[in-house]
Amino acid sequence: MRPARFQDYVLDLVKNTPGTTRVQTLAEAGDDKHPYGLAIVTSSGEARWQIIGQLAEGEKHGQADVGVKDTPPPAGEAPTPGDHPEAWLAAVIAQAECPEIASITRWSTREGEEDHHGLTVIFHNTAKMFVRKIS
Repeated sequence: MRPARFQDYVLDLVKNTPGTTRVQTLAEAGDDKHPYGLAIVTSSGEARWQIIGQLAEGEKHGQADVGVKDTPPPAGEAPTPGDHPEAWLAAVIAQAECPEIASITRWSTREGEEDHHGLTVIFHNTAKMFVRKIS
């Protein structure tokens, strides 16, 4: 999955998640510094996320965005409005059980990284999305 498709996919997931007040691309929110990302408002406040993609092994720009489907990661607990934004977003993505996604890692849960908030989403085709909290 490439950043544009991932951005649209997550935007759709978030807008259909209970507790979401508003979601828009960073461009729609007036951010012209980050090409891909989302501004998400829930009852807990606003969080802005930059999306950075890494192509699958052997893939080149200009090739078709071809997803490989397999078993999605475990859905885990549903997101709740009081969750930390990183935990909430990870839960929203995991709950969708996308067959293209192989794993989702929260950055703040890694040893020594408690102050870094974001997600690494790895796809079955080896592509990755880095979803970095920017505010």
